[in-house]
Amino acid sequence: MKKRVIFYLFILALIGMVLYAFFIEPKRIVTHHYTVGTNAGQKPVKVVQLSDIHIQENYSTAQLEKIVTKVNNEKPDIILFTGDLFDNYAKYGPEEAVIAALNRLSAPLGKYAVWGNHDYGGGGARVYPEIMAASNFQLLENTGVNVPIADGKSIFIGGLDDSMLGNALIEDTLANRQSNYTILLSHEPDKAEELLDHNIQLILSGHSHGGQIKLPFITIKNVMAEKYFERFYNLANNTTLYVNTGLGTTKIPARFRVPPEIAVFDLYI
Repeated sequence: MKKRVIFYLFILALIGMVLYAFFIEPKRIVTHHYTVGTNAGQKPVKVVQLSDIHIQENYSTAQLEKIVTKVNNEKPDIILFTGDLFDNYAKYGPEEAVIAALNRLSAPLGKYAVWGNHDYGGGGARVYPEIMAASNFQLLENTGVNVPIADGKSIFIGGLDDSMLGNALIEDTLANRQSNYTILLSHEPDKAEELLDHNIQLILSGHSHGGQIKLPFITIKNVMAEKYFERFYNLANNTTLYVNTGLGTTKIPARFRVPPEIAVFDLYI
């Protein structure tokens, strides 16, 4: 009798975990706040990073609107998107609603984006640049911009093309750099291994989803997110890498112990 009760409790717990993973955690957006740098005598530059939205059948525009509201409440100076807007554009591509939502994102120093591997699939390569332009995001494809901030300083924001389905060119990306502080956007975090000799202070990536479903002793890792897959890594030559665990899902519409993330950085330079 006791064994039967334990068995039924186990089944109920398993069902509860599955329901939570499919219906609750994917909508439980968590905002993480971080301080980067130590010059507390100045006002920081507030940077918000979004990644891996993966709009699809199971990701409604209402969810995207919720993200927009949360981001705008942070009053960011800069918004950065590190790729994978749609999961598969051919299957689900309501670009008008997406553009309307992304247009509401507000950042006085600009909104910048790079390609992810999913942005190339399902016809996405044809429309992704148009969608980002219509949403007032500057799409950085092996290029960068020097963004003026206070006290005559500036931040260089560089964006690599996708390392899996695009053609990521590091030298081209950094060619017009004129700032002492560099943020580099690279969808795949393991690309960081090739960036350590280029005087880059902060690398922002996504792609990994943090494993998306994290079971005890088991972490699912994507190609090019096998070494670096979650949160901060202090690398060589004073380079810091941050891997955003993303907002959406791919392959299966579930998350477990890796809730959707908005990352907010108070940046002192």
